[in-house]
Amino acid sequence: MNEMKSAVQSKTSDERKKKAAEIVARLKRLFPEAKTVLRHAHPWELLVAVVLSAQCTDKKVNEVTETLFKKYRTLDDYVQADPEEFEREIEPTGFYRNKARNILAAARIVKETFGGAVPRTMDALRTLPGVGRKTANVILGAYGVPEGIAVDTHVKRLSRRWGLASATDPDKIERELMAILPKREWAGFNFRVVDYGRQYCTARPHHHETCPLSRFG
Repeated sequence: MNEMKSAVQSKTSDERKKKAAEIVARLKRLFPEAKTVLRHAHPWELLVAVVLSAQCTDKKVNEVTETLFKKYRTLDDYVQADPEEFEREIEPTGFYRNKARNILAAARIVKETFGGAVPRTMDALRTLPGVGRKTANVILGAYGVPEGIAVDTHVKRLSRRWGLASATDPDKIERELMAILPKREWAGFNFRVVDYGRQYCTARPHHHETCPLSRFG
């Protein structure tokens, strides 16, 4: 019985891997360049932008950071920032008090603990206030050292629709995807699925049969 169950699980895994490879190939044709749409000039700005993007659209974040990054050009600018003034400047992104507190606290930690450089490992990144696993995955993926797959609303929705994941919890979905996708595809998968979800297969009601990847689910 156990051998039969194991064989069924293996077959299911192989089928998911094959489907995942086909989907990745199609996504690459649709979006040859895989990168975050959050505008930034260096890792610290990316960290700030990703923290601001929680419960906020990337479009709005880019609007806010266009001005913010001109005023706060260095890590020390954040370390020395006036908290109330900083809150007002990021208010349009929502949850601005928590975001301001986390960003300014993270700036001090990056300066004092990491010598001014944003860390490049999951464990180190997650010691920073406001940086959870998803945020860390986006940062690591953008800089070519992925340790996982960022599971946002697009990745969660479309991975389940395509039959690549069955869980509903983001951490469990991430583990399912990591098991069927080669590590070299982890970062690109997130960025391309986000692009696909925005451009073709939105969460709003629409005719799925017109989506380029509709045959997968």
